[in-house]
Amino acid sequence: MQHYHAKAERYDGQVPYRTCGKSGLKLPAVSLGLWHNFGDATPFQTQRDMLRTAFDLGITHFDLANNYGPPYGSAETNFGEHLRRDFRPYRDELIISSKAGYDMWPGPYGQGGGSRKYVLASLDQSLKRMGLDYVDIFYSHRFDPDTPLEETMGALATAVQQGKALYAGISSYSGTKTREAAAILKSMGVPMLIHQPSYSLMNRWIEEDLLDALEETGMGCIAFSALAQGLLTNKYLNGVPADARINRPGGGSFKQDHLSEQNLKHVRALNEIAQARGQSLAQMATAWVLRDARVTSALIGASKPEQIVDLVGAMKNLSFTQAELDAIDGHAVDGGINLWKRPSTDQRLA
Repeated sequence: MQHYHAKAERYDGQVPYRTCGKSGLKLPAVSLGLWHNFGDATPFQTQRDMLRTAFDLGITHFDLANNYGPPYGSAETNFGEHLRRDFRPYRDELIISSKAGYDMWPGPYGQGGGSRKYVLASLDQSLKRMGLDYVDIFYSHRFDPDTPLEETMGALATAVQQGKALYAGISSYSGTKTREAAAILKSMGVPMLIHQPSYSLMNRWIEEDLLDALEETGMGCIAFSALAQGLLTNKYLNGVPADARINRPGGGSFKQDHLSEQNLKHVRALNEIAQARGQSLAQMATAWVLRDARVTSALIGASKPEQIVDLVGAMKNLSFTQAELDAIDGHAVDGGINLWKRPSTDQRLA
């Protein structure tokens, strides 16, 4: 087995670092999400190549959740093995995050939500799968209308106070609940570090009031699904390729109606704007979510190392002219792709 030595030039500036809200923590402007393609359906060597590529480029943040796979838990188990083989010497250079909030194990205590029982048991399971003493960031993965917010935030505070997480975060909470959650956690002596919402050219809900809430509460923001699960790439410009996520195990979150002709018309127009900027559509989509200083990091997914290299290339041109932003606004319209709308509007899951 070839021993991994990270590239000495990994901190040469290819990936800038941004301070997360009003904390002292810096995150890479691009972080790697292990939502898809790190479960048992993806070859282990492919996973390994992606993680090594990311870290060698200066991506120090790997983002997981309890049920990432498929099957549930397998992304954390596999990541734990990659950590053991390759990244153990670099643990203090890494930000590793996990979450609890959705369906995970059988019975009434494993079905997700925000109960103290579920949240803390889930964190213990995640640490065991990854072989870690602590995660850097632990999130409540969604707002749970059936659990008092004080209970969920109390569980996050306990995780931090026990040393099982260094920081607390939330994901897909509305602006109103974000303010409430931050205030509750602050009263417990634990600051809320970060919010992880879905955000992309085709899903702009956070611009309504969430970004303002994050600025008010001093939280950072890491945008997931910045490429709209692959819609904002060149993959679908000419039809659906055989290896597309929609055709792969665990790809059920990408829906056929996301590929509506209306959406694709806007995607093709955005692609032309990107080409005029000297970028791929994926590069421009990544740069665009980072245009607001309140967005700390763009969380990318990948199925092969080359995609990570391509998206890091977006860092070469993060500025937009007003004319470009105006042209983009004409096509950066809601594409009906916000799968997380219910928790982000404080509603029960369907």
